[in-house]
Amino acid sequence: MNYNIKNILKISLPLLLGVFLVWYSLSKVSIEDILVYLQKSNYLWIAFGLFLGLLSHLSRAYRWRFQLEPMGYNIKFGNSVMAVFATYLINYTIPRAGEVARASILTTYEGVPFEKGFGTIIAERIADLIVMFGIILITLFLQFDFIYSFFTEKFNPLKILLALVILVLLAIAFFRFIKKSESKFAIKIKNFIKGLVEGALSVFKMKKKWAFIFHTLFIWAMYLLMFYVTSLAIEDLEGISTGAILIGFISASFSIAATNGGIGSYPLAVYAAFSIFGIAQEPSIAFGWIMWASQTLMIIIFGGLSLIYLPIYNRKKSKR
Repeated sequence: MNYNIKNILKISLPLLLGVFLVWYSLSKVSIEDILVYLQKSNYLWIAFGLFLGLLSHLSRAYRWRFQLEPMGYNIKFGNSVMAVFATYLINYTIPRAGEVARASILTTYEGVPFEKGFGTIIAERIADLIVMFGIILITLFLQFDFIYSFFTEKFNPLKILLALVILVLLAIAFFRFIKKSESKFAIKIKNFIKGLVEGALSVFKMKKKWAFIFHTLFIWAMYLLMFYVTSLAIEDLEGISTGAILIGFISASFSIAATNGGIGSYPLAVYAAFSIFGIAQEPSIAFGWIMWASQTLMIIIFGGLSLIYLPIYNRKKSKR
């Protein structure tokens, strides 16, 4: 496939999917209904959720410095914060372009070579991925009985067991093939797995590894608390179970990778998770939109200000 066509598809497909999902979610619950829920919401809880989200972003910016210090770069916290917010904002336009922009900002204003800055971003994404898998495993452990009973009610237990056995056998066959194969695809998979392992182990080689681990756990704790706290703003979600929050959070987190910043997919992912627990469609989708919109508004404001203020901030610094 032509390189230019490939790039156009990479940008346009997530955007088109996002537009379709926005239309689909609004066909389920009208804008008027969402506005009614918004008017009835407790804004103190929404504001508290935004504050927790802000703390997670500041923690991410501070954590980044631990990765760069061993390489001899002591970057300014202000530049780190603005680079993080710029990343989130740019990712709303072109998927994964934010990470490239973040490393470029570091090169421009802190003199960190692009490849080194980008390498630290990949390493931190690996750390985040490991924590996300940890949350999934904890959720499966805590909600095993509920998840098991839900699937056995919907599907034949023997068919589920057979499907699991087939998946395990396919996984074993796949990894054996990857291990022996020298194809481009196999090499990419092997490099990805190698990167995961190296990224995870590199954390323990840091001078401030425990601080890095603390901030990583803190970031995800804030994400989870932000999701729960914002749900308290919706009266119809009062008394929502821990299981619904955990599964809703996991589903919503994966939706962000499906479209640019989760546009359109986020409310539907929340509804899909909440519906398992018998939560009504209207408050589920309305909550998804309120949650997504409040966080997106924060990113637009702080990301936009960051892109504007970065050259001003660094011009002031260079004059000192």
